[in-house]
Amino acid sequence: MAALKLDNNEEDNLETESEVSSIYQYGSVFSTVPDRHGFLGGSQYSPERKPAIPSVIILRREKKWIHMLNNWNSFMKNNYRKVRERCRKGIPPSVRLRAWLNLCGGQALMNDNPRLYEELLKRTGDPKYLEDIKKDLHRQFPQHEMFVDNAPGQQELFQVLKAYSILNSKVGYCQAQAPIAAFLLMHMPAVQAFWCLVAVCDKYLVGYYNQGMETLQRDGDILFALLKRVSPVAYKHLKKQKMEPILYMTEWFLCVYTRTLPWESILRIWDMFLCEGVKVIFKVGLVLLKGCLGRTSLTKCCPTMYETLQVLRNPPPEIMEEEVLVYHILRLNLSEEDFEYEHQRQSLKRKMKEQTTHISNEID
Repeated sequence: MAALKLDNNEEDNLETESEVSSIYQYGSVFSTVPDRHGFLGGSQYSPERKPAIPSVIILRREKKWIHMLNNWNSFMKNNYRKVRERCRKGIPPSVRLRAWLNLCGGQALMNDNPRLYEELLKRTGDPKYLEDIKKDLHRQFPQHEMFVDNAPGQQELFQVLKAYSILNSKVGYCQAQAPIAAFLLMHMPAVQAFWCLVAVCDKYLVGYYNQGMETLQRDGDILFALLKRVSPVAYKHLKKQKMEPILYMTEWFLCVYTRTLPWESILRIWDMFLCEGVKVIFKVGLVLLKGCLGRTSLTKCCPTMYETLQVLRNPPPEIMEEEVLVYHILRLNLSEEDFEYEHQRQSLKRKMKEQTTHISNEID
C-alpha cells in the first residue's frame, strides 16, 4: 500500500525515553494458575517479563485507537501511515480484537456474510478433513486453559477448521492452519476467528496450504535471495551447506511464527503482519537468520547441517525478545521494490525451470 500523507492534527510520536524505559519490569512466570494470556506456568509461551505499562500510556493509546477504529475507512484511505505506525508500536490488548478484524478484512467478510458461519457448521463436511482435524486438536497449545483436554476451546477449534474446509474445499484442511485458528480463538469469539482465518488463508497466505507447496517454496527462494543482502555471512553459510530454505522456514511461514516466538513477540508480529502483509513474515525470518548465523563466530558453532538446523529451530532467546525483534525488523534496509524485484525474479526462475523440465520429459 502506498505511503500517504500524515495528518498533522494527529500527533502520535513515540513516548519519551523515560516512559518507554518504564514500560517493562522483568521477571519469570512459573505458576500452577494461568498467566494473563491463559497459559499454565512453565509453558514455553509464558512471558519472561511482566508488562507494567503506566496507566496514562495505556489510556492514551486506547483513546487513539478507539478514535481511529471509529473512523476506520477514512484512516485507511487517507492516513495509512498513521495506522501502520500505531500497529508497529503494538495494539492495546483492549482493542486488539476489533483492530485485527478491521486490519485483515474479517469484519467486512462477516458483515457481507452474516449467517454463513452457522450454515457451514450445519453441513456434513469431507470425512477425511474432519478426521485430520480431530487428530490435531490436542496438539494446539495444550498448556493453554482453552485447549487442555476436553476444554471448550477444542470444540470451537474443530468447528472453525471444519467451516473453513467446507468454505474453501480446494484447500480443505492443512495441519498448519490449526495453530493459527487456535491463536485467533484466544483473542476473539469463534465466528470472528473464522473470518480472520479466512482472510489470512485466502488473502495473506494465498497458495501456502495447497498440496505441493509451490508458493511456499518460491517464497523460500525469495527469503534466501533477500538474506544475501541482509546478511552475507548467513547466506554463504547456508549456501555452503546446501540447505534448502524449505528445511528451516516452513513452520515459520505456514504458522506465522505462532510455534516459534515468545507470546508477547507473536502478538507484536501479528499486529504488524495484519497491517503490512506477508512481507512482515519475511522480515522476521531475516532477523532470525541473521541473529542465528550472522557472525563468523556463530557459524563456526554449526559445522554441519545438523547443528545449523538445531540453531534455527531454537533461536537464541535474546533475538526473539519483543522489543529487540521489532527494532531489528524496522531497521532492515529493504524497500517495497526489493521485495517486488525478488518476487518477479524467483517466479520467473521457477517458471523457466518448469518449462525446461517439461521439454526434457517430452524428449524422453
